[in-house]
Amino acid sequence: MPNSLKPKTHNWFASWFDTPYYHILYKERNYREAQVFMDNLTHYLNLPEKAKVLDLACGKGRHSIYLNQLGYEVIGADLSENSIAKAKKNQNETLHFEVHDMRERFEDKFDAIFNLFTSFGYFENDEDNLTTLKAMKDSLTEHGFAVIDFMNVNQVISNLVPEEVKTVDGIDFHIKRYVSDGHIYKEIDFEDQGEKFHFTEKVKALTLKDFEEMMEEAGIYLLDIFGDYKLKKFHKTESERLIMIFK
Repeated sequence: MPNSLKPKTHNWFASWFDTPYYHILYKERNYREAQVFMDNLTHYLNLPEKAKVLDLACGKGRHSIYLNQLGYEVIGADLSENSIAKAKKNQNETLHFEVHDMRERFEDKFDAIFNLFTSFGYFENDEDNLTTLKAMKDSLTEHGFAVIDFMNVNQVISNLVPEEVKTVDGIDFHIKRYVSDGHIYKEIDFEDQGEKFHFTEKVKALTLKDFEEMMEEAGIYLLDIFGDYKLKKFHKTESERLIMIFK
């Protein structure tokens, strides 16, 4: 494995999200569905015109760009320097991107903070999840709202596909999924140009109860819970998503 792709730290996400292969594997994600979700969210929250919005863990900024097109002043923040470098090509007067660790609060205050598409629960230390929630709360204006869109782990675990091969751009990604130590793992193996690669995704299997306990400790008020991108009611076993609105 080339040195540039070797994990330099214990944070697996810092290395995997910075490789081009992450973006190749996931490039077929449904962005129209994501846009409908953001339309529904912003309508539900009744955000003021030109509201200040933080897209936390924004990746290459595709959703930040869409939120900006809806008329909001947007900052996209992500730990991945490569992703932010790409996102910055789309900056304008009301759209900015910066490298930022979500465990740290912002100096700015926002009318809305969005943490979308399971961009939570990656840390090795469970305390960091609580720290992140506190940082989100501390970065809101007095009348601001935060949104975490997480997977519904009950539904995910009961429908887990143990093994599959996904072929994208001529690369066969061999994917294994399993649950261990309260985490959902995804092992990804592939070859490209004669070189073998191996990456592991690891996400804490946080339930609604886990979030409720952390939010109570953080002094957060959980306002509403939805189960999909159309903002339908959350069902513990059936819903695909766990979408939480809080302040």
